[in-house]
Amino acid sequence: MDQIIRMIAKDAPIKAMAIRATELVQRAQEIHQTFPVATAALGRTLMATSMIGNTLKEKNGSVTIRINGGGPLGTILAVSDSTGNVRGYVQEGQITLPSKAPGKLDVGTAVGTNGSLTVIKDLCLREPYVGTIPLVSGEIAEDITAYFAESEQIPTACALGVLVDRDYSVLTAGGYMIQLLPGADAEVVEAIEAGIAELGQVTPALQSGLSSEELLRKVLSRFELELLETTPVEYRCYCSRERMETALISMGKEELHAILEEQGKAELSCQFCDTVHRFDASELGALLASLNQEC
Repeated sequence: MDQIIRMIAKDAPIKAMAIRATELVQRAQEIHQTFPVATAALGRTLMATSMIGNTLKEKNGSVTIRINGGGPLGTILAVSDSTGNVRGYVQEGQITLPSKAPGKLDVGTAVGTNGSLTVIKDLCLREPYVGTIPLVSGEIAEDITAYFAESEQIPTACALGVLVDRDYSVLTAGGYMIQLLPGADAEVVEAIEAGIAELGQVTPALQSGLSSEELLRKVLSRFELELLETTPVEYRCYCSRERMETALISMGKEELHAILEEQGKAELSCQFCDTVHRFDASELGALLASLNQEC
């Protein structure tokens, strides 16, 4: 089962979280029929967004991460609710690139670095919080680390991994995010860096069967950790027929009338889950009539 765990160190100003998201990323691959490098890039983005969303205190809040580095993948977008349930898409999911090393997908080249990463936090206030940074590597985890350092001034270590099989299925997906709280000294930083180095790349660690908790305990083995919370997460889209009706109405009377006259029907696809919502002539007519009544 996919889940996020949250932990704190009892003996140091550290908070940490880890995610296992194999089913979640596999679901995204199935929906969007992505090729391996796109699956890895989208999967990493989904997991980062899910973990950040899980930290929100506002129950109805959401987090959106948008990445566009000028690479062949185009735009990557992910949206999480305050639990960590997440949805997303990649603009060009069916591309192939040479591996940069045996078994190592070249996500950085696919994403590109000539662009930005934007985090939008909707906390149900008048205006959402928006933070944007130039991309550092296009590898996603490094860019998330840079975002927290530059936009929120929170020292952060982030690692994300997605392992894709030859048949394009997702073998494993997960990662962690460790953040320093005020008061952390150089010894704490050095101990975390040493733990990260000892663990090595996150994907082999996940492939070896480490759970989310074991992953964090291995990285933070020098600290006494307390498990705070375990939360199940999934790929979840909130599209509905009612929302699609709202989208049609927002087109206005003239455009809606033109669709009715020229096509006699409308088909709207959700960019997150590819569900197609169909409206026949009578349904379009009813929507148009409701607009006329408002006038």
